[in-house]
Amino acid sequence: MNILISSTSGEPIYAQIAGQVRQMILQGELTSGTPLPSIRLLAKELQISVITTKRAYEELEREGLINSIVGKGSFVSGADQEFIREQRLRIMENKMKEIIEESRLLGIDFAEMADMMKLIYEEE
Repeated sequence: MNILISSTSGEPIYAQIAGQVRQMILQGELTSGTPLPSIRLLAKELQISVITTKRAYEELEREGLINSIVGKGSFVSGADQEFIREQRLRIMENKMKEIIEESRLLGIDFAEMADMMKLIYEEE
């Protein structure tokens, strides 16, 4: 699992870890039942506190994205596809809000933004 920690982002380290693992799950890179590194191993690999990795895993567990079993480890949960879809839609909505804010700062109206979106969508 490739997790990158930024000391300049201003975001807490546990949130960076949780966010990156969340993205991997929601994008299907980590599937149901996939074991995650132990809290201690991940802390060692990232050269951070065990408490920090534990907090990240606890957040993911509260969201229903992972399950932790004492003595066995942590695994990607079997969250249903509808739940995962809803989570991905929420992420997409947040990204769209950022785009709308930026377009307003640039003085781009909705019609022009929609044209740009259509052009990019059809390009892909």
